[in-house]
Amino acid sequence: MFFPASKVITFLITPSNLLIFLSLAGTLLLAATRHRRTGASLALTGTLGLLLAGFGPTSEIALLPLEQRFPAFDADGPAPAGIIMLGGAIETGLSEVRDQVVVNDAGERPIYFADLARRFPQARLVFSGGSGFIGGGVSEADIVSRHADVIGVPRSRMILENRSRNTRENATFSADLVHPKPGERWLLITSAWHMPRAVGCFRQAGFTVEAVPVDYRTKGWGDVLHLHGFASDGLLQLDLAAKEWIGLVAYRLAGYIPDWLPGPDSPPPSGSASR
Repeated sequence: MFFPASKVITFLITPSNLLIFLSLAGTLLLAATRHRRTGASLALTGTLGLLLAGFGPTSEIALLPLEQRFPAFDADGPAPAGIIMLGGAIETGLSEVRDQVVVNDAGERPIYFADLARRFPQARLVFSGGSGFIGGGVSEADIVSRHADVIGVPRSRMILENRSRNTRENATFSADLVHPKPGERWLLITSAWHMPRAVGCFRQAGFTVEAVPVDYRTKGWGDVLHLHGFASDGLLQLDLAAKEWIGLVAYRLAGYIPDWLPGPDSPPPSGSASR
């Protein structure tokens, strides 16, 4: 129930959708009813919201606390026992039809997965990604299985997890597959804006991981002084940030993460020091 409900709620309250709905509702009220004042207010709110969200720095203000939460990966230290990459970078439908790997804006994830696999040849490699669509479909792991060599990762080294539909299941199913031992160093690759929720889910699953944030959408706090040249850029970024913040709140309320904004120094949940 949580999975389909999360998809519907996210669609309805995603900023660009919500602002468009407000504008349309206001226009209809203004044109077809006697509630002209209410209609004008809604239409003006939606239109101004689209302009401010599209051209202004609202998206950067929303994204930066997420992307700055974890530091960049430091390769110093012992070689990792394993490297985990979360799905979300591959367009499964297009990849299936075109019979090649088609990546989206998170395409840095497989790039750095391949790089770390090369740098640490003894590490176990885990790709965790099922289908994020209601009703199922081809999984990202299935696409990666067929085209592993294309993204530069030896198929013979990979452990594929193809059942997960969300971040919580990424963590739970990955832990069940590899059974991490206490003291092992495991690296987790995902987008920087997604890292707090991802690390929180792994902690809640009793799986200690070290963050490897990639796929940054901001350069730093100086971005809050800049405007977007295209409204579509700002709206796309704001939708992404809103979805992630909504996910953090929902996961915390559901008990899927141990605190509201997991960070590198956040305490693990009780009893999760080992698995």
